[in-house]
Amino acid sequence: MTVVAKICGLSTPETVDAAVAAGADFVGFVTYPRSPRHVAANDLLAALGARVPGTVTRVGLFVDPTDALLDERLATGAIDLLQLHGAEVPERVTAIKARTGKPVIKVIKVTQASDVERGIALHAGVADRLMFDAAEGLLPGGNAEPFDWTILSGRRVPLPWFLAGGLTPDNLAEAVKVTGAVAVDVSSGVESTRGVKSIERIRAFLTCAKSL
Repeated sequence: MTVVAKICGLSTPETVDAAVAAGADFVGFVTYPRSPRHVAANDLLAALGARVPGTVTRVGLFVDPTDALLDERLATGAIDLLQLHGAEVPERVTAIKARTGKPVIKVIKVTQASDVERGIALHAGVADRLMFDAAEGLLPGGNAEPFDWTILSGRRVPLPWFLAGGLTPDNLAEAVKVTGAVAVDVSSGVESTRGVKSIERIRAFLTCAKSL
């Protein structure tokens, strides 16, 4: 079974093209000013999104977004799926889905097993997918830090989910083996320097994912 892979934090035409060419199933664009991967200009977001074929899902990463920001970014036509990476409560997730008409990934930040249980209990009924990510770091994501993967070992999750947090081309196989993940998300793990994607590492990560 091939592992589904998402390359997040793309911000240049070259890296978008590389991710698509190497077989990414999802590509992610960050709309969060504090992130070094932030795509600030709507015209750039539209241009990047237009490079992605319909076979690849385009994800917009938001952190506690306002309705105005959602409207502005979705108007670019570059986003198929929303990734909510902040402290959004289930009611807000439901409202965002109703407003935008887009499916939602809700990120669950994990430090211990109870975080996973609580996240599933809160969001399994409202989100379309979950993403389990490390809770540590200065930013909501993209901190290059894994969590204890054994927390997910053998766990049943009632909807599709991604594993994120500190994944790299080197540890991906082990992470998938321990957690049983069938979908993975990477950002900092395919960078040459913070916020700068490496085409070689993107290719290496996707090659590994497709081989599992």
